[in-house]
Amino acid sequence: MKNKIFYEIRYWAILLVLITFSSCYSLKGISIPSDVNTFYVDDFTISALNAPADINQIFAESLREKVRNESRLQYREVDPDIIFSGSVSNYRVNSVAPTEGNTTALNRLEIKVKVDYENVNNEDENWTQNFSFFQDFDSSQDLQSLQDELITTIFRQLTEDVFNKAFTNW
Repeated sequence: MKNKIFYEIRYWAILLVLITFSSCYSLKGISIPSDVNTFYVDDFTISALNAPADINQIFAESLREKVRNESRLQYREVDPDIIFSGSVSNYRVNSVAPTEGNTTALNRLEIKVKVDYENVNNEDENWTQNFSFFQDFDSSQDLQSLQDELITTIFRQLTEDVFNKAFTNW
C-alpha cells in the first residue's frame, strides 16, 4: 500500500514539473525583439553559373514561407522591421564517390546563398553570411529529372539555417 501511494505521489509530482517547464521553454528557441513585428524578403539575385533561371525566386519564396509560418512576424513590403536580401551565389554538381574505371557512384548538388539580414530598428544586429548545403544523388540518374526535388530538400535546410541565424540565440 505504501509503495502504491509513493508511486502515485511521484507520478503527480513528475507530471506537475513537466507541465510547469513545458510552458516556460520552447524547443525552437526563437528570440525576436518585441519592437520587431514585420519582415520583408527582397527578390534574391542569381550569380551562380548553370543555375535554373527561377532558383532565386524559389529561394526567396521558401524563406518568406519559413518566416511567415514559424514566427509571429507579418510580411510587409513597405517599411518592414527586418529585411532579407542576397543572392544564389553557387550552384554546382560534383562527383563525390569514385569507383573503378573512371566512373562515380554519386554526384552532389551543392547550392550556396549569400544572405544579407537588416534589422531596421537595430543596426548592430545586421549581418551578411554565406549558407550552403548539398544533396547527393545516384550518378546513373539524370539531374534534370531530380532537380526540383533536390532543390526543395536543399532549400528546406538553407532556410532553416537562415531562420536560426536570424531568430535564435543558439
